[in-house]
Amino acid sequence: MPTLIEHLSRSKTALLAELAQDVSDRQVLEAIANVPRERFLPQELRPYAYENRPLRIGHGQTISQPLIVAIMTQALALRGGEKLLEVGTGSGYQAALLSQLAAEVVSVERVPELAEQAGHVLAELGYANVSVHAAGETLGWPDEAPYDAIIVTAAAPRVPQELMEQLVMGGQMVIPVGSRDLQELVRAVRSPEGPALTNLGPCRFVPLLGPGAWSPATAH
Repeated sequence: MPTLIEHLSRSKTALLAELAQDVSDRQVLEAIANVPRERFLPQELRPYAYENRPLRIGHGQTISQPLIVAIMTQALALRGGEKLLEVGTGSGYQAALLSQLAAEVVSVERVPELAEQAGHVLAELGYANVSVHAAGETLGWPDEAPYDAIIVTAAAPRVPQELMEQLVMGGQMVIPVGSRDLQELVRAVRSPEGPALTNLGPCRFVPLLGPGAWSPATAH
């Protein structure tokens, strides 16, 4: 009977081989190889850390499917010097990946308990270029804007102007957009003429709540 460590090692190797069929960015794959996804999960779910599926982390939230995490991260085409905003810290797993690919990651989370927990795990694992904040009244984190890139890990009914305004001109955002039940993953590049949009394929996320997105009353 393999130990948990042996099981996780084999599972991670199999997951990376699976992801490599759809993800071509070697740096993204290396980041996934380096980050211990199990540390961002409740103890009872750690044996399933490297299955290619979302898992529940409490408070109605999930840790996203690794393939979606990889596709979203790859779409940003990070070069290493960026200041990046993540909207929806969740478990902190994607912030850990992004911290290896960007210079600075600012992450916001509307569930205070998740923000606190993610901050602790990220600090314990030594991801010093990530700061986690409990979300305020405004969507995103305008206090530290502008950002070179924004990644949104919850679905909005449209590309929020509130977030586009927090990007540098030419900066890009990756965000799920659509109805509460089905969305398309979209890359939006800020330009003087308005956002230039690229469709990256179908996806399904929990709703993004707040100004410019879903209100709590209509999100269920």
